[in-house]
Amino acid sequence: MKLVCAGTLALAALAVTACGKAPTPKPEEVRLVRVLKVGPVERTRTVEFPGEVRPRYETRLGFRVPGKIVERLVEVGSRVRSGQAIARLDANDLELAAAGARAQVAQFQADKILAAADLARYRELRTRNFISQAELERRQSLYDTAAARLDAAQAQARQAANQSGYALLAADTAGVITAIEAETGQVVGAGQTVARLARPGDREIAIAVPESQRELLAGASEFTVTLNALGARRWAGRLRELSPAADPATRTYAARITVMQAGEDVELGMSARVAVLSAARDSRIELPVAAIYSKGDTPNVWLVDAGGSVRLQPVKTGGLAGERVLIDTGLKPGDAVVVAGAQLLSAGERVRMLDGK
Repeated sequence: MKLVCAGTLALAALAVTACGKAPTPKPEEVRLVRVLKVGPVERTRTVEFPGEVRPRYETRLGFRVPGKIVERLVEVGSRVRSGQAIARLDANDLELAAAGARAQVAQFQADKILAAADLARYRELRTRNFISQAELERRQSLYDTAAARLDAAQAQARQAANQSGYALLAADTAGVITAIEAETGQVVGAGQTVARLARPGDREIAIAVPESQRELLAGASEFTVTLNALGARRWAGRLRELSPAADPATRTYAARITVMQAGEDVELGMSARVAVLSAARDSRIELPVAAIYSKGDTPNVWLVDAGGSVRLQPVKTGGLAGERVLIDTGLKPGDAVVVAGAQLLSAGERVRMLDGK
């Protein structure tokens, strides 16, 4: 009986000893995450603008005098030489004015001749003391007045003759007529555009640039011109002009792209497309959308420190660039950001970077 009791007590002692032994601790779990070291990126954008082939130099032709157009001598597309007639005004009134000016010249010329004869006689009388010096000076003044009136009349006659010649509108250089803006029978004012003349030389593409893409065009590194009628061919372009002010009606900025090495096949008025390639280094940082960890209304990212632990970092976003988020503030180049697995992390947790990055 005593032996049984002693065995029972021994087993109980062993059980108590086993229950009092501490359990073996589990090893710390290190989560595997994908990390990206951030920095400024160089983005390339290509935007295409529709346009039209225009001449580098285009002159608006108009009469120097007002009048009624009685004849138009060219059509749109006509090739003209320097001095060739474009249109003609009714010159009757101008010719009458020129004739009146010539008659006035003849009248003042006769007055001058008479004043000169009187002055010669009075000079002879003065040498004999038949008249006073004051009378001679009065005759001299009459002669000077007659001479001045003749000079003025001759200038007016030349002006009237010029205006009579202005009834014919002529091209001041060789080129192509690109537009007609006045027709036979129309009364036009001095300087009003009658026709537009494209001078020989460079060909350009006229495009309209929206406000949002003006900076892109100004900083573009490459321009490629394509004509719809010659789709297989490409021309290099160069930005020559970008208007500093927007059109009040369309709110777009006018721009001119010079077509480099344009041949005769690049004809005026053709529809064209200008592809603009812009490559710029952006100071903002881009991250995949999965890297953003929202906590309330504040976007955050997980940063990995040198010891391999993560901490939450608030950031300010600046919109999307394709499938990536632009970061305005909160990060600096070289920061290691978790870009995969961000939703499973907690502050201070140790992580292992995928591929040792």
